[in-house]
Amino acid sequence: MSTQPEGRRPTIRTVADRAGVSKSLVSLVIRNSPNVSPERRAAVQVAMDELGYRPNASARALAEDRTRLIAVLVNDLRNPWYIHALEGINALLHRRDLRMMIGDQRLDLLGDEVLTAAFLEMDVDGLVITGSMVQSERLIHTATHLPTVVVGSRSLALPRGDLVCNDDEQGSRLAVDHLVGHGHRSIAFLNAPTDAAIFREQGYRDTIAGHGLETFVDMDDPSEDGGYRATVRLLTANPRLTAIFAYNDLMALGALSAAEQLGLDVPGDLSIVGYDDTTMAQLKAISLTTVDNASYRIGYRAADLLVDRIAAPSRPPQTLLLEPQLVVRRTTGPAPTD
Repeated sequence: MSTQPEGRRPTIRTVADRAGVSKSLVSLVIRNSPNVSPERRAAVQVAMDELGYRPNASARALAEDRTRLIAVLVNDLRNPWYIHALEGINALLHRRDLRMMIGDQRLDLLGDEVLTAAFLEMDVDGLVITGSMVQSERLIHTATHLPTVVVGSRSLALPRGDLVCNDDEQGSRLAVDHLVGHGHRSIAFLNAPTDAAIFREQGYRDTIAGHGLETFVDMDDPSEDGGYRATVRLLTANPRLTAIFAYNDLMALGALSAAEQLGLDVPGDLSIVGYDDTTMAQLKAISLTTVDNASYRIGYRAADLLVDRIAAPSRPPQTLLLEPQLVVRRTTGPAPTD
């Protein structure tokens, strides 16, 4: 229990007096310096607990000449894919005694202008760019002045920085080969206007061509409503379609709703495959066959690369493509025989 007089915040001096050590040694403990014996570290920790002392973040930043803040710029937090990626990012940062602050670009009416300017003003240690982003001058300026890693977008051409994402073409091959293996010959792709969709559509087209089949593509928003609209258009124009591969799980959920609206059984009449393996896809009531794009591992590896870049800003940029896996659930099955 704290014995600090009421109304007064404990300081490094009061902690040092309580532990019977110097202020400089308390400072070393706060900075997790290895140059402190276990006995003295324990004494300082006991004193801080008894006094209710919490290190001042601003003072620590001044002492270390760094804020230990990592800025994460997200394209749209409504997409559940980002939750898994952010969990991976935060897991690594927590291990390295770093804190994550998140900015949602969708909520910034000026694009990334306000958020990136705020990140620089806060003197963050590094930047994680997550998802599809417009390559604005402000974004390039910020990435030039901060150690940066890009997660999930392969079209951003930054002057320096690392890239970690899923092998989208391989994910599409897994999905299409799975459907072809179940006898499907009329397979459509629900596309969306995003960076990753470019690679996923290319993987779809290449794999479909490799099987000697015809392509069917429709584009809409990468949302449940977008998937619903695109599916209705495709099935109305091509009633013989027996399978749909969606750009993401949200669009696949829209395809499920469209199939129900049109009186089609899934997977008896129509098989549906999503992409991302979000928590929604894993729900037993939905049980969506989908491509697991390793979003948690992507976030973890991205944060790891960023920490390395903070330590060595001039090292050559790295690009990591992590292998996806197909997760088969109840929304896919054999093609209808009629």
